[in-house]
Order: sequence, then C-alpha cells, then structure tokens
Amino acid sequence: MKPAKRRVIFVLAPGVHLLDLAGPVQTFDSANGCGCNYGLHFIGASPLIPSAAGLSLTGFGPVIPANELDRNDLVIVPGVRWKGRTRSDVLTKTQRAYLQIAHQTGASVASVCSGAFGLGEAGLLNGRRCTTHWSCVKELQRRYPNAEVLDNVLFVQDSGVTTSAGIASGIDLALSFLEQDHGAQMTARVARDLVVYFRRSGAHHQLNVFLDYRAHLHSGVHRVQDWLNEHPAEAAPLARLASLAAMSESTLTRAFRANTGLTPLQYQQKVRLEMAASLMRDHRLTLEVVAERCGFADVRHFRRLWTTTFGQSPSHFRKTTANGHEFKPRMGTNEGE
Repeated sequence: MKPAKRRVIFVLAPGVHLLDLAGPVQTFDSANGCGCNYGLHFIGASPLIPSAAGLSLTGFGPVIPANELDRNDLVIVPGVRWKGRTRSDVLTKTQRAYLQIAHQTGASVASVCSGAFGLGEAGLLNGRRCTTHWSCVKELQRRYPNAEVLDNVLFVQDSGVTTSAGIASGIDLALSFLEQDHGAQMTARVARDLVVYFRRSGAHHQLNVFLDYRAHLHSGVHRVQDWLNEHPAEAAPLARLASLAAMSESTLTRAFRANTGLTPLQYQQKVRLEMAASLMRDHRLTLEVVAERCGFADVRHFRRLWTTTFGQSPSHFRKTTANGHEFKPRMGTNEGE
C-alpha cells in the first residue's frame, strides 16, 4: 500500500538558485519513483520568477492556502542571488506570513543556502541554531543576533526549523527528511538513484549502517549490501553473495573491502547489530529473542560482539536508552578482521 502523501511546498523568490531548488525537487521526485508519495507544490512571488542563472520559472499551479497547511507539510525556501537587492527582502510580506503560519500550524519549515535569510525575515531563526552558505555565515549572524549560526555543517534541525548550507547541500537536506519519513534503506536507495552520497552533519551519532559505507559506485557491491540489508537474519554464504554480485568469491571480497573498508561478514555483523539496537528498545524482548531474530547463533556470541564493538554491554545500552540518553556508538572494532 502506498504511504500517505506528504506535501512539499517550495517558496520561490526572484533570483532563485536553480540547484537550490532542483536538488530537493529531484530528490523527492526520485523518492516517488521508489514508492514514496510526495506532492510537490511551488509558490512564486509573481507568476514569472527569474532565476539567478537567467532562466525564468513559471506555471506554478494552484497555491495551497496557508489556512489549509497541516503538521505533515514541509515548506522549503531555496536560496537566491540578490543582484543589487539588500538581504533583508528575500521574501515578500505575504511569503513571510505564509512561513509564520506554516510554523505555527506545526509544519516543518526549511531553507537551502541563503534562503535562511528568508526564514530570518519571518522571525523563525530567533533562539535557534541554524546555518547557511559559508560566504553568508557572518552576515546571517550579524543580521539575526538572536540566532546561533553554525559553520562547517551541512544542515541543522532545531524545533521544526531546518537550515542547510550552500547549493548541493539541499540534496542532503531533502535526504534527511526522506530518512525521517521512510527510513535509512529507502534513503540509501534514492541516494544511489541520484548518484550522490548521503552526507550527514557533524553532530550525527546514530547507528546507521544502511547509509554508512555507501560512498562508492560499485554496482555489484551495492547489490550485496542491499541484499544483506533486507535479509539481516539469513545465512549469507560467500558463494551466494558472489552470485548476487555476478563475481567470483575472491573478486567480491576484494571489491567489497576496497569500496567499504569491510569484508561482507563484517558488514553483515554491523547490519545485525543495528537491527539488534532497534529491537532492544522494546524491553519486552529478551536478549535471547533479540539475538535469534538478528541471526546470531547464540546470545553469548551476540553479547561478546556487541561489547567488543561498542565498548558497553547490551544491558547497559538498554539501561541508558531507557533513561532517554543518546547512544553514541564507538563502532571501532570488527570481529573477524
């Protein structure tokens, strides 16, 4: 069954950077091709919007009224080139009001690059962490002193407002929302379709093997990773994996290590540990049940591998996550190396 539709609304201003707009648009459109359900809408300050590159945009379609927005909506402001205008008039008064209503309604509001100035105009950066293109960081902080402007990050999420750095980082922004909506496996699939690598902000500590180790273009290794992601508890003889990759066993082993830094067995172990981390948050499941569902031969092997990998026991993990603490895995050692 197709998931419920999520509307993504782009608020466009004159001088819009094409990649700031096209990157997220292509990401959500590619996600639709993979089975997601995003409705793309565009709001222009006028019926004809000139882009920074000179190409004019038109035919935006019907506008979704502000009073019809809901918590499931996502409103994005792409960056602009000012060309003589001041950086205090990125958006019109009507567009600023639209963002304010969207935020008050509970919708997610985001910006790409210098679009952060538009969010600032709407008062949505006050008291929040945010970012923008590296060349605009100092000016954004000067103009909005009540914001905490971060440098050297790709995107920042703070209380329903997300800002991203320049140009291509809009793709990272869109992929981050896709991951929240549909999980890491779908995000990895879309990123591969776009031929890009999902890059996370420096503050990202969560386990996410589905998105790690994907910074390569080797189709055979991708097929093996996809199969291991989808069948974490199944036995994975090297001969079977080599058949999936259409390679010999020795060639697959060399290619897998060259492109991921791991052997197929080490990658499978990481997938199983991530699945275990998810299952262990349900305290109704015993460690024996968790180990069995994740494909470990016995619970002792599972305990040993978890402790060796993360530097803490599964029981300690359960205790800390139950108390609301963030889990920051060490992920430094691989059994079987």
